[in-house]
Order: sequence, then structure tokens, then C-alpha cells
Amino acid sequence: MKVVMGQLNTFVGDIKGNTAKVLQAARDADTDDRVTLLVCPELTLTGYPPEDLLMRDSLQSQIEDALGVLARDLPPHLYVVVGYPRRRDGKLLNAAGVLHGGQVIAEYAKQCLPNYQVFDEKRYFSEGTEPCVVDMAGVKVGITICEDIWHKEPAAGAKQIGAEVLINLNASPFHRGKHKERWQVLADRATEQKMPIIYVNQVGGQDELVFDGGSFAVNEDGELATVAPDFTEGCFEMALERTVRGLQIEQGIAAAALSDVAAVWQALVLGVRDYVEKNGFPGVVLGLSGGIDSAVTLAVAVDALGAERVHAVMMPFKYTADMSIEDAGEQAAAMGVEYDIISIEPIYEAFMAGLSAQFEGLSADTTEENLQARCRGVLLMSISNKKHRLVLTTGNKSELAVGYSTLYGDMAGGFDALKDCPKMLVYALAQYRNTLGYCIPQRVIDRPPSAELAPDQTDQDNLPPYEKLDEIIERYVEDDQSPEQIVAAGFSENDVERVVRLIDLNEYKRRQAPVGVRITTRGFGRDRRYPISWAWRKS
Repeated sequence: MKVVMGQLNTFVGDIKGNTAKVLQAARDADTDDRVTLLVCPELTLTGYPPEDLLMRDSLQSQIEDALGVLARDLPPHLYVVVGYPRRRDGKLLNAAGVLHGGQVIAEYAKQCLPNYQVFDEKRYFSEGTEPCVVDMAGVKVGITICEDIWHKEPAAGAKQIGAEVLINLNASPFHRGKHKERWQVLADRATEQKMPIIYVNQVGGQDELVFDGGSFAVNEDGELATVAPDFTEGCFEMALERTVRGLQIEQGIAAAALSDVAAVWQALVLGVRDYVEKNGFPGVVLGLSGGIDSAVTLAVAVDALGAERVHAVMMPFKYTADMSIEDAGEQAAAMGVEYDIISIEPIYEAFMAGLSAQFEGLSADTTEENLQARCRGVLLMSISNKKHRLVLTTGNKSELAVGYSTLYGDMAGGFDALKDCPKMLVYALAQYRNTLGYCIPQRVIDRPPSAELAPDQTDQDNLPPYEKLDEIIERYVEDDQSPEQIVAAGFSENDVERVVRLIDLNEYKRRQAPVGVRITTRGFGRDRRYPISWAWRKS
């Protein structure tokens, strides 16, 4: 038997378009006279996650229409497994259907519904209760969906009723280190049940989530037998053969594993590309400051969209260093993007003149600094409105955590590629991108970071060194450690208390921040949901 992993980039809500992708994948898979099984991702027809679209009354009729199209147009000799929502006995199920010979010959309902991190499937679905095994030309294939494979019971249930091989449909989003977690889980299930398992994952960006593909299969000994490329849409085949050892995956591709930083870069590029494409923007515009964050954002945007769809704007003020203007111009030229310089000084002075009566007798403070950022936000949003280009903001996770950003200023925009990237990772990304082709001036990487909102200002004037700051944030936000635990790990009590308090106080800002690519186990947004109004406490 030939098994084809349909690693598809589906689009939430585009049922007709997703159906067309399945049909094309079937045509790509149908290349010889072997018995062929095509496996598509979880909720193939709706895309993942469909969220409250699942509550629309018209959804089920559209799913039925799509299944009718597939039954009619799929090659009848193929076995094709697709995912979709199915309403049965008043319950909504996360289902997988097996199509063969012009009809749905079997259906399975997901038994384990995730309700943690970015997942909230119990809001919509009811749990399935029965295993499903389908005889496909003499091969007994068990079916599971995503979270099922992280638990022993669904695989064991399929084995008990005769499964010889298990397939697992997935919509598993990327985060750093996710590959190793998946491989270990499948190795555990395969060795427990003594059968091969085939894991098919979707690929593509959907709002803040990026699905990395990386579909793979293991034999009954838990060893990797085939691995599809990360962040790449396509059909990837393997041979499932009956041997003296039983069913074995004998042939398949072995895509090279990406390094951690390379995987993050690919996730950012794919996340930006799909957000722009799926929302119909002709291109993007961003403020290029001469600093590290905007430099990396520009490089991501060009890699995602091409230079012709990217517009960079330098918006200097009297505090902007000459080297910042020089470095921004150098990078814009190196990357071949549209580039403009627009001074904010006359805009700022006009605002200050208009506010003079309100500010009379009051000393200068962060208000004037924030006004500079807001002048820049007005310019970028105006360009966006006029040219219909999406504004990319450039804030990183470290800044968003502690509120080192300005509402309606540098936070004004539609998408933030670096939203979940700690500052030290941003530096690593810059170094990595330069290995692919030099584009970020080394001085941008080497100089101390600064918002340049005041004379001789650096980020470290108000924050602990980023090496320490990032680790405190990781421990508090991603690992849920208490301040006491963080101090016990060797960090200054003053630093910890200050950072934790800033994180807690700035939830109101983060609620108003644009969406951005999630790359850690706990990103701000749908992943970490804290109240805005609450009593600050240490633990």
C-alpha cells in the first residue's frame, strides 16, 4: 500500500477552497496502480481552528455539499481520509471520514478534546466514544485525531478491534521544541501497541498560529521511518509493506531537521505571508528605525512577500542618531524595498502647540516621549489607509511583557511578527538571517538597543539586562513560576518584583496589541488569558 501524507495549507471557512485542495492532493497522489491511502489534516474542510464559525447553522449543509463533491470527484479506487465537523444526535463532533468508491465508508469522532494553551475544543465539540478501524484492501487501518495520540486509550482501543497501522490527523501548531515532543509521543504509542503510526499535520498560518507540517511516521519500534519537510505544503508518500516482521513502513522521505532558530525564522516568514495573503492585503508598511527589532521585521517581511510588496519608512526626530538613519538606509537598499524618510518634528511641534495650554506649568515626562511614538503611528496608519498596506508593528515579547511600548504609537498596526520573540532571540534571528545573505548591518546588531525618545537613552536605563529580563519573563509567563521560585533560582529580588509587577500591570496594553506569530509554549493572547482588573500579588 502507498500512503500519502497530504500536508495541506487550509484556510479557515473556505470550505470550497479546502475541498479543491483535497481533490488536487488526490490527483497528485494517484500516480500508479498501487492501493493508495491519502491522509489529510484535522478538520480539513473547515480549516483549523474554525472557532465560533462552528456555531453557524449553515455550516453543516456546506460540509454535506463538500462531502458530496468529494464522493463524486475523487478517484473511486483511492482511500481518502479527511477531517470535518459532524453533527450527530444533537452533538457536534470533530470527525474524520473515509471516502472510497464514491461514498463515505466510515466515520470516526475524536475522543480526546484538548482544552489547554491555545485549544478550547470543549467549547464546541462532544467527545467521541468508539474506535474506528477500516479494512483498506486487506490492511486494517485505525483512525485517530490529534490529541487522541497523546493519550493511551484511543490507540489501544483501535488495536483491540484489529488495527494493524494507525493514522493520526493533526492540526498541531508550532512552538519551539514541538518536534521532539511529537516524535517521543508517537514512539511511545507505537511501542506500546506494536504497530506503525502515521502522523499527518497541516501547514500554514492562521492568525497568530503557525502550523509547521513536519508530518512523519514511525514503525512499531518507535523509530522514525519518514519525515516530511517543515513549513512546506505538499503530498509526501511512503510504502507500507507486509513483511515477516508484520506491517512496516519501508520507503519514505527523510527531510533534514531545522535548527531551533531556523525553525523560528520559517515560522515567522510563513505566519506573515499567510496573514497578509489570507486577508487580501497587497503588501505591508513598517517603520524602520535603525534598531534591531525593525531590522529583523523588515527581513522577515521581504522573505515572506518579496521586496516589491514592502514599504519601509524612517521617521527621524531630533533624538534620532545619525547612525540609525544610515543603518536604516543601508538595510533598505540591501533588501531593495521602497524606502522613505519622513521627519516627525513638524508633526510633533504642531501637537505640542495644540497642547500647550493643557501642559502649561507641568514638567516634561514620558508624555512627550509617547507623543513621538504616536506621531509615527499616525504616519504609518495614514499610509496604510491610503495604499491599503498592512502596518507591521515591531515590538518583541520582552517589551510587550513589561509595557515598554506605546499604545497608539509603536503598537499601532495590524500584525506583529516578533510578538512572541524574546529580545535575545531577536538578536539570534538577525545573526541567522545574515547567514542566508547579508542584509542587517552589523552595527544594528552590536549597538545597545534604544527607543531614541530622549537624549542618550538606552533600553537598559529602565530595564534589567535583556539576558536576565528574558529569563525572568520565561519563568513567570511560560513556566508559571512564582516570584519566590524565580528569586530562589538566583535572580535579584528587586529585579524579579519589578518585572513581575510590570507584567501584571500591562495586561491592558497587551489586550490592545495586534496579533502576531506564536512561537513559544505560552504566548500573549489566546494562550495566556489574565484579567485586566485584578489585585496585584506576588504569587
